[in-house]
Amino acid sequence: MKILVLYYSRHGTIREMARLIARGIEEVNGAEAVIRTVPSISTVCEATEDSIPADGDPYASLEDLASCDGLALGSPTHFGNMASPLKYFLDQTVPLWLEGALVGKPAMPFTATASLHGGQETTLISCMLPLLHHGMVICGLPYTNPELNTTSSGGTPYGPSRHAGPRGENPTSPEERQLCLAAGRRLAELALKLGCA
Repeated sequence: MKILVLYYSRHGTIREMARLIARGIEEVNGAEAVIRTVPSISTVCEATEDSIPADGDPYASLEDLASCDGLALGSPTHFGNMASPLKYFLDQTVPLWLEGALVGKPAMPFTATASLHGGQETTLISCMLPLLHHGMVICGLPYTNPELNTTSSGGTPYGPSRHAGPRGENPTSPEERQLCLAAGRRLAELALKLGCA
């Protein structure tokens, strides 16, 4: 069973979260995490990136999305919304929507913000919208994760989050770390229960 961890990260915070979520996924027997990213986009015209990034994780393809058994979708918060490179990639998934390729698969968003009240929950909700249109089953983090009650930084029932600081200077808190791991485990366990593999 393959769970796709798809993210966009400009400064590395979301990439770090993606790796923690992937570790949680792989704690579940029979689950494999597949980590993919999306390239930046140009603000003035469509730019072409090499199909293989110079460093870091491979770029996602529609096939990665179609063949996954579950999805963790990560974006930094840009003014309370998902980052445009991730939205640009999702806008190209119409062929998958027409086929119903993602219907019934579990999905969970994750995010990070520079400020403590920087729009974590609205970003997570903005990530959910295209997933709902694809017919995915949205899962969050239940309050049986005690870190949701003790965190003073990131972490929401809508999905894992981080308070990274204006320059990404805040270290990942123990609660943020545990909630990322728990998110990966929950996503993989739900994919198994839903029989997605």
